[in-house]
Amino acid sequence: MNETTPATPATPSTSDWGAPAPARGGKRKTVVAGAAAAVLALGGGAAIWAAGSSAAPVVASAAPGGGAGMGGPGGARALHGEYVVSDGNGGYTTQLTQTGTVTELSATSLTAVSADGYSKVYTIDSSLVSGVATGDTVSVVATTSGTTATAQSVRESTGEDQGPPQDGTPPGQ
Repeated sequence: MNETTPATPATPSTSDWGAPAPARGGKRKTVVAGAAAAVLALGGGAAIWAAGSSAAPVVASAAPGGGAGMGGPGGARALHGEYVVSDGNGGYTTQLTQTGTVTELSATSLTAVSADGYSKVYTIDSSLVSGVATGDTVSVVATTSGTTATAQSVRESTGEDQGPPQDGTPPGQ
């Protein structure tokens, strides 16, 4: 006699369509995913910075009159730059700063050349350059009007103190 045993029906699935899958990995996967996101964010930020930066990135720092001046990475000072400060009367003034070697000097003008080759002629008052000679390294802070740059301060520099002073006081004051 052959008796056949009826087949046992398959157990129904415990998961329903549309129901969330059970969590696997818990904290470890969360930590790994967070670390990966942080690495991607840092890498993306670095790529954006590199794409938008020039050969010498510049950041704001204190300048004469408490305005924004030109600084560089890690607090390094800029060789030269242009920035806008409040004139104290509701208006604004464009200022220049440059650290470089004096290549020409007269009673009315000074020409400075920065280490990167940038050259600028400044109109001066001879009292600003007392003791300064051709060949000296100087830091100049000037205002501009059209194409004329008028020195507001000129101070001898070692090159270590490039750019405007960090305490908000114009050089020589």
